Amino acid sequence: MVEAEPFYQNPTFWVGVAFFVFVAGLLYAKTHKTIGAMLDARADGIAEQIEEAKALRAEAENMLIDYQRKQRDAEKEAVEMVEQAKEDAKLMAKAAKADLDAMMVRRERAAAEKIAQAEANAIKEVRAAAVDVAVAAASSVLTDAMKGKAGTALVNDAIKEVESKLH
Repeated sequence: MVEAEPFYQNPTFWVGVAFFVFVAGLLYAKTHKTIGAMLDARADGIAEQIEEAKALRAEAENMLIDYQRKQRDAEKEAVEMVEQAKEDAKLMAKAAKADLDAMMVRRERAAAEKIAQAEANAIKEVRAAAVDVAVAAASSVLTDAMKGKAGTALVNDAIKEVESKLH
């Protein structure tokens, strides 16, 4: 059999003794209060960070709500602007149509005036041509009539008549 060794030669015993001495030293130096105070300070710091995070989250939620409201307002405004632009386009189209109609009436009137003027000019030209033809015909007839004895007699009568009127 194996003989049992004394307890003070066992390393496990000395590890246990060292542990109890260490813990007793810590208790004597009141490190547990220091460690507790450090843990409490850290817990307070974490609590402050949590409160700050909550405040930041609330602020972010408020900003999100505000931006969503602004987005809705911008969308409404954009829709209103599009509707207004459509109405303006309709009004502008009506105005352009009215202007076009008025311009067409003016052009028709101007064309009618040009046609009437051209007709008047054509009538004048035809009358002038008719007068020229009549004068040429009369001249031809008179020239034929003035030949011979009858023409000489007419000229002599005309000269006598002019002399009598002048004296």
